[in-house]
Order: sequence, then C-alpha cells, then structure tokens
Amino acid sequence: MDKDMKTKTLITGTVIGALAGVVSAYLLIKRAESEKTNPKLSAGEGVQVGLGLLGLMRLIAGLGKE
Repeated sequence: MDKDMKTKTLITGTVIGALAGVVSAYLLIKRAESEKTNPKLSAGEGVQVGLGLLGLMRLIAGLGKE
C-alpha cells in the first residue's frame, strides 16, 4: 500500500470516528434533556460502549478476510 492511500485511509477513519463521536454526544445530551438531568454515563453504560467499540473494531479488522 502506498503512502498516499495510507494517508487517505487514516483521514477517512478520523472523520468517521469524529462524526460518530459527535452523534453519540448529541444523543447523550438529548437523553439528558428529556430526563431533565446532566449528561452522564453510568459505569455499566461505559462498559457497554467500550465493548461495542471493541466489537466494531474487530469487525472492521476482519473485513476482506475469507
């Protein structure tokens, strides 16, 4: 893989990750507003998010393998 393709892949991944983060934060804020509380994640919710992200990264890493 050439350097230009690596750069494009890293930039694309960064943009997608940032967009996913913004959408997640927006959803967390909307939930807090509907419950009239401050935005926060419980420890259990944090673990669920972390495990979900790990599963997503494993899925992406396995793409293209037979």
